[in-house]
Amino acid sequence: MGDRPGKYLESSPESSPLGPPARGFPPAEQCLIIRFPWQLVKAKVRRTIEEALKVWSDVTPLTFTEVQEGRADIVIDFTRYWHGDNLPFDGPGGILAHAFFPKTHREGDVHFDYDETWTIGNNLGTDLLQVAAHEFGHVLGLQHTAVSKSLMSPFYIFRYPLSLSEDDKQGIQYLYGKPKLDPDPTPPQPAELPQPDLETNEITNVESVQPDACDTAFDAASTIRGELFFFKSRYVWRLRAGKLQDGYPALASRHWQGIPSSVDATFEDPLGNIWFFQDSQYWIYDGERRVSGPTPLVELGLPASPVQAALVWGAEKNKIYIFSGGNYWRFNPHTRQVDNIYPRTMADWRGVPQEIDAAFQDEFGQCSRRIQTSDQEMVTESYPALTAPNKESD
Repeated sequence: MGDRPGKYLESSPESSPLGPPARGFPPAEQCLIIRFPWQLVKAKVRRTIEEALKVWSDVTPLTFTEVQEGRADIVIDFTRYWHGDNLPFDGPGGILAHAFFPKTHREGDVHFDYDETWTIGNNLGTDLLQVAAHEFGHVLGLQHTAVSKSLMSPFYIFRYPLSLSEDDKQGIQYLYGKPKLDPDPTPPQPAELPQPDLETNEITNVESVQPDACDTAFDAASTIRGELFFFKSRYVWRLRAGKLQDGYPALASRHWQGIPSSVDATFEDPLGNIWFFQDSQYWIYDGERRVSGPTPLVELGLPASPVQAALVWGAEKNKIYIFSGGNYWRFNPHTRQVDNIYPRTMADWRGVPQEIDAAFQDEFGQCSRRIQTSDQEMVTESYPALTAPNKESD
């Protein structure tokens, strides 16, 4: 809790407490989210953005509505490095976000650094609610304040529950006025308290040398939030649009605190939960926050032997297969049970060997066979396109 030295919220922080009287926005504003952070499911991001805007609408006549396309008064984007506004981001840490004031050339634009470790309701990374509410203050016309413990302080501070200081409130009401009285107000609902952190910050002492992707067999692979992740020992490689991202390989615990030291298999389910398997146990994460585990595999209807690979099949992520010992099971993430405790043979998968280390489906419907790196690109050699296990019936 408290200040994080070196974490500035904006690329160009101002020092005066208030901007000029803005009044550049209509009472009813429309908001559009262009891109989302990879760690969080879209529904949670949308709810968090709504909550951050509500901080300001509760004390003004303003109302905010999300639109899915077209023109909008506030345009939100998660982007990285140079992104077209001469205010580049700097990767993890440092600058977190920036926004443009009313009546400027890019009024209404709010940019978040995609490479931050975004979280919701905990201090394991950078809390999206705190930063978003601060940036929306800017986009509505507020500058930074020197008043301590104000939302519009130039430094990132994690605190719950989120609230405006009297300085914040006076500033926004100076620009937009006080809220209109409701003739038949409904009693306010108590704010939902965030769940306590399930993990404390851990310090990892890694004595081994980073593995070389050109000379290694990966332990696990999965598509998570639309990006490819490859796991080996403690490390993870991250690919976006076929490119190995800067700063990788990195410790997997950088993203998932409490993750086992090595991963046998992983997948992302239709609800956005990320599952990790090691030996006879599994863990479940919501983005970067652990919500359960370690839990015995037998609770899923699986034998206690290690899982070798997991594969999410189909555009809707509605088919999940778990592989072990030359056999496979179809898994239902909603019931958290395999469809049948008796496995099926790998012979159902045409052209796939009995023993596999990892599996994922790419956009062409192919399954990876070998992964290599060349400079900043990951190259995959694939099996012929598969349509489904040959003998499976839905």
